[in-house]
Amino acid sequence: MSSVDASASYLLASTDNPAISAPQWLEDNLGTLVGVPLRIVLIVLGAMLLRKLAQRAITRVVNRVLQNNGDEPRRSTRGPAVLQRDPSRADERREQRARTIGSVLSSIVTIVIAVMGLAMVLDQIGIALGPLLASAGVVGLAIGFGAQSLVADYLAGMLIMVEDQYGVGDSVDLGEAIGEVEHVGLRLTQVRDLNGGLWHIRNGEIMRVRNDSQEWARAVLDVSVAYDSNLEKVFTVLEDTGLALRENPDFKDVLLEDPSVWGVQSLSPDGVVVRLVVKTSPLKQWAVTRELRRRVKEALDAAGIEMPFPQRTVWVRGGEGADSDDERPSIPATR
Repeated sequence: MSSVDASASYLLASTDNPAISAPQWLEDNLGTLVGVPLRIVLIVLGAMLLRKLAQRAITRVVNRVLQNNGDEPRRSTRGPAVLQRDPSRADERREQRARTIGSVLSSIVTIVIAVMGLAMVLDQIGIALGPLLASAGVVGLAIGFGAQSLVADYLAGMLIMVEDQYGVGDSVDLGEAIGEVEHVGLRLTQVRDLNGGLWHIRNGEIMRVRNDSQEWARAVLDVSVAYDSNLEKVFTVLEDTGLALRENPDFKDVLLEDPSVWGVQSLSPDGVVVRLVVKTSPLKQWAVTRELRRRVKEALDAAGIEMPFPQRTVWVRGGEGADSDDERPSIPATR
């Protein structure tokens, strides 16, 4: 029997027995009347103090993450190289992740401490926790079944931020949604596509991500030349064109290595396809490819290397009464 139940029983007994005076009852139950509220107050104060300490620890971790160690080079190879070259965007990206994760951790700590404190207070006033916990378990199970997709979205959002899969400003491919990330939340990711449409994607539905903004990119150019072209001469022209582009001041910092010719990529019906590739900074591969395409066209024209024309087979049919042998294909002709 708890102290509250004993006090109630003693009060009923004193009412039935007038010989027990009020001062005597107060003296006998002074420990209960003072001890229970005092313990409740101590539990509340302890919970508040514990929450304050946890909040301070979380804030300290967040501030440490937000510190800009400009004097120390970043050792981690994870994360976008474009952000490593732009300190303002790197700070913005790091601040967004740190504050979001800190807010989530703070909310989780607050809920856990509040639930534990409430259970201890209920135990002090004599309320059985078994039925309450059973009822809360049933309600939680029902809510879990109904909101499992919502929970999956939040968990996926947390993992996206912790692993730094993508962030604001990245160019990503999320399946149907392809474009630039404008917002990353715990539940939703917003992507602006090439046509200006804003996609809202639930994080739990993202099965795979292609991020074109991390570390480096590659410009790939396939050049088709005629079958009678000298391939060694073609390789030399392409290499010289790529090296000239890297020496250009506008592209010196964009190209991360010398362009290289990988060789013959395929033999198509219309010509020989030669592949030229170069590693570039993130999100610069398309501009580099366009400039390479223009320069390669001018270099091939200057070297006298012709681009192939589509091959067509011309069929010659004889006149009326001609034998079937008269219907035969002529030699292939270019048009």
